[in-house]
Amino acid sequence: MKILLVVNPISGGVNKEPFLNSARNICEKYGVDYEVFKTTGENDLENLQLILPKIKPDKVLSVGGDGTTLFTAIALLNTDYPLGIIPLGSANGMATELFVNPDPIEAFKDVLLSDVVEGLDLVVVNDEHYSIHIGDVGVNASIVESYEKDKNRGMATYAKYFLEALQNLEPFKFSITANGETINESGLMVGICNSRKYGTGIPLNIDGNPMDGKFEIVVVQKINSSTLLKAGLSKFDENFYDSQNSISISTTKAIIKFQEPRLLQLDGEVIGKFLELKTEIKPGAVKLITHHDNAFLKADS
Repeated sequence: MKILLVVNPISGGVNKEPFLNSARNICEKYGVDYEVFKTTGENDLENLQLILPKIKPDKVLSVGGDGTTLFTAIALLNTDYPLGIIPLGSANGMATELFVNPDPIEAFKDVLLSDVVEGLDLVVVNDEHYSIHIGDVGVNASIVESYEKDKNRGMATYAKYFLEALQNLEPFKFSITANGETINESGLMVGICNSRKYGTGIPLNIDGNPMDGKFEIVVVQKINSSTLLKAGLSKFDENFYDSQNSISISTTKAIIKFQEPRLLQLDGEVIGKFLELKTEIKPGAVKLITHHDNAFLKADS
């Protein structure tokens, strides 16, 4: 077996070298050929796509957070290389959603051992931007933008900008066209959800399934002390999830229009400002290495 480790050295402010040393020892012990590709921030996608046909790995492992997972998934589009996830970012939201072992070495062993490969959906926005987890416009996108500009990482930094954003909440108007209907609404956030929970563990869409060929648009209309309390509790018990202040639309494609350009983030990465978002699901676009404890597989069976 030959594997390729795609490593983001700075994701989440987590040092990847201890994991790489342990992974190297496991590979050498069991005769697994391995290569390491480290992102640099310059021409990473092109360089990875050039390396793949030269190495011809049996499995490609994303080592980092949600952004690294998305980056690796995009590089593997229209190929037969399966993707495994090693959670080494600040939040690892998608890894958690997909029932990846939170211990990086145990997750590594799972990927090496597993022959379970299933299709993972991908959301395409405006024909060129991608998401496998959660994207949004509104309050959370502004938090992500501030977080990206800060040299510090981790949940404490995210919490700082979250509290700042709560003091500047302003609803905005938009329209959503999906399933043959158009609705006009206003809210504090429009979520584009291929999955259910943010990296914080707080659910935005409890009905989501990233392997069912659909995605959900979730409109958050109000945030107050009550909704914040219930959101925090829903991290531990989904019975506390409060849908009274939100609208959810399940669909395969949609168009979202704003009255002025709005900031979009996808899987923790700021994309830019847009007047219109054309969104569409690509069912099973990514070949995911998983296991039969993944509840999404059972939901589809």
